[in-house]
Amino acid sequence: MRFRVTLLLILLAWLPLGAQVVPAPKPGGGGSPKLEVPYRLFTLANGLTVILHQDKSVPLVAVNVWYHVGSANERAGRTGFAHLFEHLMFEGSKNVKEGEFDTLLEAAGGNNNGSTNNDRTNYVIEVPSNAIELALYLESDRMAYLLDTMTPERVNGQRDVVKNERRQSYENRPYGAADLTLDEMLYPPGHPYHWPVIGYMEDLTAASYDDVVEFFKRYYAPSNASLVVAGDIDIAKTRGLVEKWFGDVKPGPAPDPTSIPGVALAGVQKKTITDKVQLPRLYLAWLSPRRFEPGDATLDVVADVLAGGKNSRLYKRLVYDMQVAQDVSAFQASAGLSSSFQIVATPRPGHTVEELQKVIDEEIRKLQTEDPSDHEVQRSLNQIEASFFNRMERVGGFGGKADQLNQYFTNTGDPDWFNEDLSRYRALAPSDIRSAATRFLPVDRRVELTVQPEKK
Repeated sequence: MRFRVTLLLILLAWLPLGAQVVPAPKPGGGGSPKLEVPYRLFTLANGLTVILHQDKSVPLVAVNVWYHVGSANERAGRTGFAHLFEHLMFEGSKNVKEGEFDTLLEAAGGNNNGSTNNDRTNYVIEVPSNAIELALYLESDRMAYLLDTMTPERVNGQRDVVKNERRQSYENRPYGAADLTLDEMLYPPGHPYHWPVIGYMEDLTAASYDDVVEFFKRYYAPSNASLVVAGDIDIAKTRGLVEKWFGDVKPGPAPDPTSIPGVALAGVQKKTITDKVQLPRLYLAWLSPRRFEPGDATLDVVADVLAGGKNSRLYKRLVYDMQVAQDVSAFQASAGLSSSFQIVATPRPGHTVEELQKVIDEEIRKLQTEDPSDHEVQRSLNQIEASFFNRMERVGGFGGKADQLNQYFTNTGDPDWFNEDLSRYRALAPSDIRSAATRFLPVDRRVELTVQPEKK
């Protein structure tokens, strides 16, 4: 009993002031505390969804916008547009000159950033609470008036920046080609996840100014976006400011739904590529349940049991005991249309990927036939829960509460899905881990990619 009370006090100490813990009644009167993150949701006449959350723990405000467009909304031959617009959105709009977006925020003590993935493009701004109107003004101006100042020259300039980023992040980065190759092996041509988020170099080169403008008009309308304002705010006053700055943004047509062809691995797909690296590397990948579907959270724990830290099975056996691997990792790469589960291992000099794959398969089969220990599962759940609460301590930035409110709304329709998310893990038992490994990690239906050093 003392342990349970102490744990509850620790959880309460971790929670930011904007979150509440409500006891969740369960059979027998026990159970973990329930999380609630209060919010207000409303929709402007132009279709923009707005979510407000008050957290007065620090005098900061996060302005977080998700455009519900990512590389999955592109088409073959015209890839990389969503990521290109992530760059263009910082290059000025009708009332904000080129370069002013950053300088105005920095002068007010704020910061900003953006990111793109398969399913969405997001923009994060964090400012002192007395600069909230500046953040809303800047964000609304590029939503409403980006095309007013966008020119072919500006598109060409950012196109070159993106090409250089592709060279740095993939073509000239050790093992960078593996990330591109894995998606092409997991997903057939025509599937929205087949091409890389950053796009193909030839598509970036071939894209015309008119192509780029058309893409913006189709996907960057208020009705295809959601805005979260969280932090040290007054709810009523903030709603008035949002209506002031975003209310006159013109609505746009609803984008066409994304076509999602079925995808499955019928057998083992093997491939070997070369790269400018010193050591070979092994990649094993499976198709897995999409984000928040049954099995998604369970595979996070499977990954942790196999290779989550120095006490995990694969790390202990390959790196410590046998000393045949430099490193090994595993993770569930959750996404909106489909996910992938990956295991990545690098052999030590003098050893081969075949040695590593033999041991990895032995450990997978073992997990498929025997439940992990209670200790292994609890260790994983403790780490997941600690990471969860650490993210909740931040209001802004990637993964902060504002970003999570937007993610939950986009994927579930409920911004306050914090408790449900964490409950997915709290409900797991050792037998669930074994079942997920058996169902989702068949050794005869997967991708096996090997990267070998180029011959000198």
